[in-house]
Amino acid sequence: MSQNVPTSHPSPGVPHPEGVTEEEFRATMSRLAAGVVLVTAHDPEEGPRGEDVGMTATSFLSVSLDPPLVLVSVREDSRMDELLERQPLWAVSMLAESQRHIAGRFSMRGRVSDRLLFQDMPCTRGEASGAPLVGGALATVECRTEQRVSAGDHTLVIGRVLTTSLPGSEGGPLAYFRGRYRRLA
Repeated sequence: MSQNVPTSHPSPGVPHPEGVTEEEFRATMSRLAAGVVLVTAHDPEEGPRGEDVGMTATSFLSVSLDPPLVLVSVREDSRMDELLERQPLWAVSMLAESQRHIAGRFSMRGRVSDRLLFQDMPCTRGEASGAPLVGGALATVECRTEQRVSAGDHTLVIGRVLTTSLPGSEGGPLAYFRGRYRRLA
């Protein structure tokens, strides 16, 4: 017997057919502290020299030690999702608590072009990925996409870690908790 499952997303205050409202889910998940990272990739098809693209993320985690795999969740149909669908090389910079301004810059809705966002930010170019690596980050990883999994309104991008770097930045990680950037006490 088949079930009719709606394909459109319900209104924010309306429960999904199988569960809670978006507000209830968002409020609950905001109680889970997460590290903040900047996901970057270089788009060689944009302009004569290409263009760097960046996205703040809190859904980044280790998947496997052998082989070394990580996962990042990106909003479906976002610029980063579209780019990572055709560009398999990307990087992640794990932001330090002093880099809140970088996280905010790359998470704005209706933001300016990525070219302007990278303009005055200290970065190096990853040797394996060609993607920008944020100066002063706690750690960086460069990856090659192994698998993409559609999951609701996001795409889970699983990448093989090609290189890592521990620049030696002092201080703690930038964390996200209850809808705000935080420092660990």
